[in-house]
Amino acid sequence: MAESTLNLVISHSIAIKAAQYLNRFTFCSFPLLSASHPMSSTASSSKTDDAEALRRHRILSSHLYYDVPPSKVPLIYSPSYDIAFFGIEKLHPFDSSKWGRICRFLTKEGIMDQKHLVEPVEATKDDLLVVHSESYLKSLNSSLNVSMIVEVPPVAMLPNCLVQKKVLHPFRKQVGGTILAAKLAKERGWAINVGGGFHHCSSEKGGGFCVYADISLCIHFAFVRLNISRVMIIDLDAHQGNGHEMDFSDDRRVFILDMYNPGIYPLDFEARRYIDLGVEVKSGTATDEYLTKLDHALEVAEKKFDPDFIVYNAGTDILDGDPLGRLKISPDGIASRDEKVFRFARERNIPLIMLTSGGYMKSSAKVIADSIVNLSNKSLIDMKS
Repeated sequence: MAESTLNLVISHSIAIKAAQYLNRFTFCSFPLLSASHPMSSTASSSKTDDAEALRRHRILSSHLYYDVPPSKVPLIYSPSYDIAFFGIEKLHPFDSSKWGRICRFLTKEGIMDQKHLVEPVEATKDDLLVVHSESYLKSLNSSLNVSMIVEVPPVAMLPNCLVQKKVLHPFRKQVGGTILAAKLAKERGWAINVGGGFHHCSSEKGGGFCVYADISLCIHFAFVRLNISRVMIIDLDAHQGNGHEMDFSDDRRVFILDMYNPGIYPLDFEARRYIDLGVEVKSGTATDEYLTKLDHALEVAEKKFDPDFIVYNAGTDILDGDPLGRLKISPDGIASRDEKVFRFARERNIPLIMLTSGGYMKSSAKVIADSIVNLSNKSLIDMKS
């Protein structure tokens, strides 16, 4: 989502990555046996099985999925999404009130009534532990650590209780929205979380204004609760989605199409190895070229993978003038992009969720709202309750 000016140093330490790999699959520490030890393979397999059983238990015990009445449309939002803490949030280029502004634009257009929106439940610690490690979640008890992730240095000086309430609570609420969106999409064919799309966060590391790995969490919940076995991530934010790429680096159930500007944050060359279909769009790429590349990418993706669920990360930082995305896509081009992805899913009868992800201009909210109106006008979504 965001371009970091602080974290451009990329570690390739084999030891560190090995530790991260292990932490993704276990919730407890255990002594490593040597590769030659006859019990090493059995012990490792047992620990992995235990971790998966615990993950499944947490998912099945979660209250993030709930039955949404038919009077609601599958558009998910809470006033808690918007982040405001004494104006400090304005020190980051991300518009942390865009989520509420999107909904106000939609209401003004007459396309929906606020009372028909779906409000999600906040993700609990147990929900977050489905993907994140205890050590990562504990690290968020440090305001300094949170300040580095959200890239707003003054946050480091705030009491952590305030950071939890004003910064992390809104993010956890949006995580709940992304996870619930999958259930709604399975039931109704589509769902839009007006927030979410924190694609720079992985199980062990946050960054780029992404504190929790909502995409990874959503997919793991869908695997267990929705009888879904093959997921395609279509990440069209201007920035590379290095978080989910690391989380699903060895999971063949997930296919990642990532169309990104290779010259901007996060410059994560290791994570790029785990992209199944990467499409580089360099700074200055304009609308026609972008949409042509997207058409081709969707054609190739269809031949390579047959998903039964799609996660669409629809960042608007590709918009012409965005200071971080550095692309030159028009507002109409973004509407066409979204339409192409929704039509791709609709024609193949694949449930799809859309997340709004990055976008660093005040105009992004209106562009997103206009695109949702276009999707409704083209009968690709039904906004009638």
